Amino acid sequence: MTTRKRVCIYPKDIQRITGRSDRYGRKLLQEIKKFLGKENYQFITIKEFSDYSGIELETVKTYIND
Repeated sequence: MTTRKRVCIYPKDIQRITGRSDRYGRKLLQEIKKFLGKENYQFITIKEFSDYSGIELETVKTYIND
């Protein structure tokens, strides 16, 4: 049986990764959405966050709690 991992990133995840506030995480997600041309209701994937931030995907995944 395979375990499914989450695809989307949330402000709390960004807070854990960067050590910054939850508010910073929300602001950063809005900046990424604007940069990628996404609508407010659309999600940001872990891969998109990794590409935007320059943090390796595997490093980001270690901070994601399921």
